[in-house]
Amino acid sequence: MLLGGRVKETKGAPVDVRPRLVLVHSAPTRTIDQIAASIQIAPRSPLQRFTKRLVDVLGSSIGLLLLSPLLPLIVLIVKLTSRGPAIFVQERCGLGGRRFRFYKFRTMVEDAEERKAALAHLNEMSGPVFKIRSDPRVTWVGKLLRKTSLDELPQLWNVLKGEMSLVGPRPPVVDEVQRYDARQAQRLSVTPGITGLWQVSGRSSLPTFDVWLELDLQYARKWSMWLDAKILAKTIVVVALAKGAQ
Repeated sequence: MLLGGRVKETKGAPVDVRPRLVLVHSAPTRTIDQIAASIQIAPRSPLQRFTKRLVDVLGSSIGLLLLSPLLPLIVLIVKLTSRGPAIFVQERCGLGGRRFRFYKFRTMVEDAEERKAALAHLNEMSGPVFKIRSDPRVTWVGKLLRKTSLDELPQLWNVLKGEMSLVGPRPPVVDEVQRYDARQAQRLSVTPGITGLWQVSGRSSLPTFDVWLELDLQYARKWSMWLDAKILAKTIVVVALAKGAQ
């Protein structure tokens, strides 16, 4: 990732400068280094950055410790009920478009990625996002994991590593980012999270990608530790009631 000014590649920590990337409008798809025009990371004080990272480290560490008896059980159930690895690993884009390995429990059939192109005509979401409400690739165990959000638990490891935060926009896949316009690329101005404003505002039931995007940009503009605390509290309620889950 080539950023302007004095920016160095980090493990996802925000910096005190305003990096800019170059957007090539003429290309239908772009490299990650070309995706955004004027991605701006809002200035954060050292104390704000330290506090958010501290909360992430403590939260993910405690979560992994408390869930340690449950995680192997989910692995076993996924392995016994469908072919393929229990953990789904995918390349996603984080802060400033930096790529990282994203983890979740596998909820789809083993060849789900190969089937994606054949299902493109069923996409129900506008913009550079692929969503099907009743995706035929999802296994019956996967439906239960998604309904309860248990499939997202491995991302606590991404948070502990600094690639993600507990709260932030969801990390997009690479091919989606390559189709971003300048406004959509602003989603990459903050560290991605396990939960965020769109998860507590309807999750998968949100009508369009533009609504989803606006919530992510609102979070990027108004971020504070108090906002993170409110989102985390609302997430507990949303997950408990399975609101908007697919």
